Amino acid sequence: MKTTEISCLCGTVKVQLTGHPITQFYCHCDDCQATSGGAYIGVAVYPVDAVKIMQGELTTWTLKSLPRQRCAVCGTHVMAEVPGLAQVGIKANLLPKGEFKPDFHLHCRYAVLPVKDDLPHFKDLPASFGGTDGTSNW
Repeated sequence: MKTTEISCLCGTVKVQLTGHPITQFYCHCDDCQATSGGAYIGVAVYPVDAVKIMQGELTTWTLKSLPRQRCAVCGTHVMAEVPGLAQVGIKANLLPKGEFKPDFHLHCRYAVLPVKDDLPHFKDLPASFGGTDGTSNW
């Protein structure tokens, strides 16, 4: 089975990912914008049992709704466990080059920088995430 190791920017935290992500996407929600300082972020979603902290300590913080975990030393946002689901969202910028292959964009109603590409752009959430599948036409 495939294993991937990621780390925070200072290398203190190391996380092992087993297998392949369930899905990968760009999130444009206002919570991700505020916590990242960017217009959107890339996320790779793994089952919770496929994510193992091998080294270092993570601290948890919440701005609006999603508890996020970051390195206790350098503050790098590493992951977020999705409340109510056995899934963990891994920050895509920590994946090895070429490993992030997004399937769609979500929460596009919050977009401050619309991205024009061939991926689906959901206003809120796709049906597979409990949403309506409503899309944005950029």
